[in-house]
Amino acid sequence: MNAITSVEKAPERSDAEKALETLLAWARSASKEEVADLDPSVSRLLSDAPEYPQFRRDYPDDFAVGEVYKSSLPDLQNGPSSLIRGARQQIQHVGISNFRLPIRFHTRDNGDLTLETSVTGSVSLEADKKGINMSRIMRSFYKHAEETFSFDVIEKALDDYKTDLESMDARIQMRFSFPMKIESLRSGLSGYQYYDVALELVEKDGVRRKMIHLDYVYSSTCPCSLELSEHARATRGQLATPHSQRSVARISAVIDCAKQCLWFEDLIDACRRAVPTETQVMVKREDEQAFAELNAANPIFVEDAARLFCQQLQKEPRVGDFRVVASHQESLHSHDAISILTEGPTFEMASIDPKLFNTLFHVG
Repeated sequence: MNAITSVEKAPERSDAEKALETLLAWARSASKEEVADLDPSVSRLLSDAPEYPQFRRDYPDDFAVGEVYKSSLPDLQNGPSSLIRGARQQIQHVGISNFRLPIRFHTRDNGDLTLETSVTGSVSLEADKKGINMSRIMRSFYKHAEETFSFDVIEKALDDYKTDLESMDARIQMRFSFPMKIESLRSGLSGYQYYDVALELVEKDGVRRKMIHLDYVYSSTCPCSLELSEHARATRGQLATPHSQRSVARISAVIDCAKQCLWFEDLIDACRRAVPTETQVMVKREDEQAFAELNAANPIFVEDAARLFCQQLQKEPRVGDFRVVASHQESLHSHDAISILTEGPTFEMASIDPKLFNTLFHVG
């Protein structure tokens, strides 16, 4: 069977010229909308079409921004409410997170320390406002960045960006790693322990609260495991060791700055009184033995930990509402033991952040 196939002839230049003449003849009598509907690129073939602009591709080092030019720049975030997308609903917090800068802090024992600090700043946004200029939060904060920080200075920064952004409610949180030298248990050596600390100032409905958050890392020896180990030794002459694990308590507290200052070191000392088995920095053999003895003298369930921290916080007159979140990161189980204890309404929560306990892992 013979198959006959036809091969299309490739168009020549003369064919293209005739097609272009036909296209241009049609375009001269067509509207711009009709031309665009056919193909937007056709409009570039018309004789009266403006040429595509040729933009400069080099950076203009010599360009200076004048006031007139600056006033011509678009500012969508301060636009009318007609630009709002989605529901016209108040936003409780909008701002920036984790802008970093060196901040100088007072300490109880070591004068002033300059520490790298991560700052989160946010304000409320009314339902009829499109958005905020977020750089104003940073600019307001930087006005005070050279001062030695206290809650008084944080309040000034909060006042500034509330005014700049015309907001009702606002929040500043400052996170940093606070170094504190601690001595080993028996060898006389010393080293720096670093504590995750955050200071927070929150204003809502005209009421301001000052808060501190601290992560305290300690060793927890299971009381049940300790008793079972001793039982094996006593009844069967079997050497056994109780399980213990690195554990973390996150202490959050409202503080009363009208009274005597609550130093970072004061809160750390309160944690040590509650649970003295803090992880160690410098350790020789005599220190390791001492730490084993210290753990045996202070076995602790996660329920015990929450209540012991609570007991110390209740004794502190500079502390108001507080929350204790404890996580014992078990060496026996493939899961962790956790507890949450709150006092007062500030930290009450019906729902727990699904990632809360993930943030309590302190790795080297």
